[in-house]
Amino acid sequence: MPNNHYFSESADEQLRLKKIKVKLYGNKYELSSSTGIFSPNELDTGTEVLLKQLDEIKPQGTILDVGCGWGPIALSLALASPKAKIVAIDVNQKSLALTKINAEALGLNNIEVCTPEVVKDSLMFDEIWSNPPIRVGKKVLHEILATWLPRLKPGGSARLVVQKNLGSDSLQKWLENEFSVGFQISRIASIKGFRVLKVTRD
Repeated sequence: MPNNHYFSESADEQLRLKKIKVKLYGNKYELSSSTGIFSPNELDTGTEVLLKQLDEIKPQGTILDVGCGWGPIALSLALASPKAKIVAIDVNQKSLALTKINAEALGLNNIEVCTPEVVKDSLMFDEIWSNPPIRVGKKVLHEILATWLPRLKPGGSARLVVQKNLGSDSLQKWLENEFSVGFQISRIASIKGFRVLKVTRD
């Protein structure tokens, strides 16, 4: 799969906006998308499965979306928890632009959209929600998770959705080994061939 279609800094094409109809947090919206990003035509099944956990979101705090794409997770978090600050990160400039466009279209002013390096080292998170970029390979994926999961506040939790046939069970084992001290790892859902893993900091 070409890198520029999944969590990549490079983009071969300019942003070419198109409209897609999606359902987020129980409501239907017409939002903007483009080529050169993950799942440009619809809400992908993995993200849909993850967002079934929205009833568990904290009403306030600082929440991180790792790999925001056109914005479905960040937008849903902002809709579900309007008093929270949502930080949406991606290295794909098209994804950042689209998330900003869609947040503005929905009138959401509690979303900060930026590249990972812009996030202050001192910023800690109450929650992390992510459909992580599995196809970048284990090494890069592990680096991403090892960077952001330690940024959870004590008592904070991350929810990650991973397709079973793309290695959800092996990722769970890696998380259990890598974060064996100070964290609790569990599987909280298994739907449509996807697992939702939860990482909670003690």
